[in-house]
Amino acid sequence: MAKEKIAIVVDQRDVERRIFVVRGQRVMLDSDLAKLYGVPTKRLNEQVRRNRDRFPEDFAHQLTPEELADLRSQFATANLGSSKSRTAPMVFTEHGVAMLSSVLRSQRAVQVNIAIMRAFVRMRRLIGTPGELVSQLNELAKTVQLHDSQISAIADVLRRLMEPPPGPPKRKIGFLPPESSLSQNKPTAHKQNGAAR
Repeated sequence: MAKEKIAIVVDQRDVERRIFVVRGQRVMLDSDLAKLYGVPTKRLNEQVRRNRDRFPEDFAHQLTPEELADLRSQFATANLGSSKSRTAPMVFTEHGVAMLSSVLRSQRAVQVNIAIMRAFVRMRRLIGTPGELVSQLNELAKTVQLHDSQISAIADVLRRLMEPPPGPPKRKIGFLPPESSLSQNKPTAHKQNGAAR
């Protein structure tokens, strides 16, 4: 009697949201992996302890209290080691996740593992192509600079349009002697006529 293959659908985005960076490596929490595999976290960790030689420090390790606090503050996730737990959660790198499929021998574990590996590969592709990413960022920067200069020119034109039009020069208030009398200290003809009489 052959075993039937059960199709298990794993949401790729859900897997990607469960990948964190700890100690410079992308990792997944034991509780997240247990949920995906459909096993209790305790059972997953038991299998890892029984097969410790398959999980060196660069495949799986326990979070320090500082790392745990940092993850809690960054992501505010409820499944980061409940207060009931006496030990900090374990995290698994991409290689550790691959090794889990040999320890958890179920059809679901194999299918979930394939989805997780695809998520790690997709993330590596996104991050691992710095040349392409840098060129795209440079193009974006050029576009933004072009738009900045265009927006600045439009703002200048609008500012000039909003300024009130210059009116006729305003007359000065107060007594001002005629300019001709200031430049020539000569008596005016009007005063001369009055003095002669």
